[in-house]
Amino acid sequence: MIIQKEFSGFNDTRERLDLLALDKQGNIVVIENKLDDSGKDVTWQVMKYASYCSSLSKENIRNIFQQYLGNSATAEEKLSEFFDHTDYEELQLNQGSKQRIMMVSGQFRKEVTSTVLWLMNYKIRIQCFKVTPYKFGEELLLSVEQVLPIRDAEEYTISMADKQQDDISSQETLKNRHHIRLEFWEQFIKYNNTKNNLTSNLSPTRDNWIGVSIGISGVSINVVVSKNYARNEIYIYRGDKEENKKIYDFIWNNKTEIETNFGEELIWERMDDKVTCRIKHQLDGVNIFEKDDWTRMNEFLVDSLMRMEKSFSGPVKKLSNFLKNK
Repeated sequence: MIIQKEFSGFNDTRERLDLLALDKQGNIVVIENKLDDSGKDVTWQVMKYASYCSSLSKENIRNIFQQYLGNSATAEEKLSEFFDHTDYEELQLNQGSKQRIMMVSGQFRKEVTSTVLWLMNYKIRIQCFKVTPYKFGEELLLSVEQVLPIRDAEEYTISMADKQQDDISSQETLKNRHHIRLEFWEQFIKYNNTKNNLTSNLSPTRDNWIGVSIGISGVSINVVVSKNYARNEIYIYRGDKEENKKIYDFIWNNKTEIETNFGEELIWERMDDKVTCRIKHQLDGVNIFEKDDWTRMNEFLVDSLMRMEKSFSGPVKKLSNFLKNK
């Protein structure tokens, strides 16, 4: 529904928008008409108009429409009628950043269509309509063709734009997580080095774990953090599943000694359906992405790491001899 023609209500500018409209969802629609050729700057022009109109309030829209109607009708009644007789007070107009753009022209330059295709990747709601007039006797006929997005592929184009934005969002989220992990490990290693020398040769990483050597290849203490927990674990991975299970069973036979020295029970996971095995001590309910949790995580992990290294040192020496004589 057209609510104004040659709209010039932009502050500090003399620019005029050809047509201002609303769609059935209450979104502002910016419509720019060109005669024969779109010109090369039309995309920049309509983007400016859309940005100007993004700040229009419901009351602004009502006043603009009333100026357009004059004394022929009231804007509130016409708006209510257009939106299926919804009470004006309940209408939501120009919510969020969902402004739409329509460009109408006899021809579109390549620099315009190229820019439009690029903008659509960022979910800008923009359409190009090619209009051709014909005269048949005394009648004037108008052929209107949607050229972008191609009508038959419009749903696909929108889906691809959604996917691309999801991909970009995922990449940004992952990048942000990497920065946070680097920052966490930097401060954790620094803090742990004031208590012991177990991480003195380690550097911060963007992974969610760091490994502490205990003298046997393929068997280490991993310090692991996530958005749900923080834990230390004896991680067993020497490539061969059968060998991993034998090592786990050897350590399991020292369970009483280990847990007595550690001071509490550990979580033992042989994981028969997997190649690896682990024995862990875990703190639930903490989140690496919440910096308020870092102090609690640091204290738990450092204390647990020192106790774990001490309690496993004896069994690990036995394990080393066992592997040499195997």
